[in-house]
Amino acid sequence: MKFWLAVPLLLLVLALTWCAGFAWFCVDALHPVSQPVHCDGIVALTGGRDRIEASLALLDKGVGGKLLISGVGPHATLAQLTEHAPIALTPALAARITLGRRAVSTIGNGSETADWARQNAIHSLLVVTAGYHIRRAMLELHRAAPGVALHPYPIRSPALRRTPDRATFRLLLHEYTKWIGSNLGLSRGVNLTPRS
Repeated sequence: MKFWLAVPLLLLVLALTWCAGFAWFCVDALHPVSQPVHCDGIVALTGGRDRIEASLALLDKGVGGKLLISGVGPHATLAQLTEHAPIALTPALAARITLGRRAVSTIGNGSETADWARQNAIHSLLVVTAGYHIRRAMLELHRAAPGVALHPYPIRSPALRRTPDRATFRLLLHEYTKWIGSNLGLSRGVNLTPRS
């Protein structure tokens, strides 16, 4: 086949593959929450209140022994993070929760989670984050902590509960692009805030 014919054909195949992948990604992001797997610990990646509420409910049910909330703002308190929780935050439950304040990206979530898992002898983790973020989160956490068994617990965020619109499409497109970049090893950015 001549070069000038091969290039458009290759571009068409790439475009169709990209579109098929995006369609799969959208369906996957909307997949309902599965039954949680019992693990040594739970990690909730901040970015939406529903993630924290779901992880607290899972901790209360005994799905995991400890909970890390990764990517917490420098001034946020546990009381503020749990004020809308579906359960009462008892002192015993609070003692099992760690607020991770170093991560400022998904890569940083991976590093922060790996350190926490090592310090707490965690060998299996339930990963709680939005459905559109779960694939990239699992990838980055696995890279940072390859010896820890990871189990996904995707949450359908408010953005994906409403009727799909342009904002929803842009969110999914943005996350799909970032997931592809992570798979290709193109992840960049600051992982952790400076240590004090």
